Amino acid sequence: MKVVLLLALLTVCECDSSRVKGHTGQDVTLPCKYDRKYHGALSACWQRGEIPTRGCSNPLISTDGLRVSTRASSRYELLGRLEDGDVSLTIMNLTEGDAGRYGCRVEIPGWFNDEKHHFDLSVATAPQTPTWTAPNSETPTEPTAASEGLMTSAESLLTSPSTMTSSSEGEDGGQLMVVVVCVLLGLVSLLAIVGLLVRRLKLLHTVPRQHRHISDSVRFNPTSSTLQLHAQPAAVDNIYQMDGGEGGVYENCP
Repeated sequence: MKVVLLLALLTVCECDSSRVKGHTGQDVTLPCKYDRKYHGALSACWQRGEIPTRGCSNPLISTDGLRVSTRASSRYELLGRLEDGDVSLTIMNLTEGDAGRYGCRVEIPGWFNDEKHHFDLSVATAPQTPTWTAPNSETPTEPTAASEGLMTSAESLLTSPSTMTSSSEGEDGGQLMVVVVCVLLGLVSLLAIVGLLVRRLKLLHTVPRQHRHISDSVRFNPTSSTLQLHAQPAAVDNIYQMDGGEGGVYENCP
């Protein structure tokens, strides 16, 4: 009888212990698994502190091997695959009060066959990341030299594209104005040339016929020894008579 009690005490004390470290505000997982293919679906439970001789006292979460049976808080989860024998405990959003010893018990049929695992969890404060908050309007703060330099460089970067855009638009406008002026000058020159041509054509049409068509004919009368000149610039013939002497006289014979 004493031997049986001694073996029972030794069996209860046979359990492993591991150290796990977590940070406040984060999640931590305490591993616990069994051979589901060999044993089939088994019940398991988690508790804080040492695991008792039978079952779990004040279990945090428990399972029948198929689903979660009990849960003390929504911060405790069994996120592993129960069908694979994974009954690891995940504690969500750690706090400093979560530090301490945790125990996992897997109930295997038979005397002193239960698997027991212990974990010593330590929780450290998560490192603070520097964050920038907008100053309160009620308590204005003086801008520092560094902030003023950053603001000035940012403003220069923001205004540089607009300045480049305005200068390029001015150059484009100047080139367009030059093209328009050249086109207008060309049109004015063309109109002046056309006007000169039109005036020249009008002058040619208004010149009298008597200045355009002049035909002179010379007739010699052998009987009177006179030379008759007939000019036909118009409807009236002018006949000039010239005596045959050396000092001939020219007469206009109507």
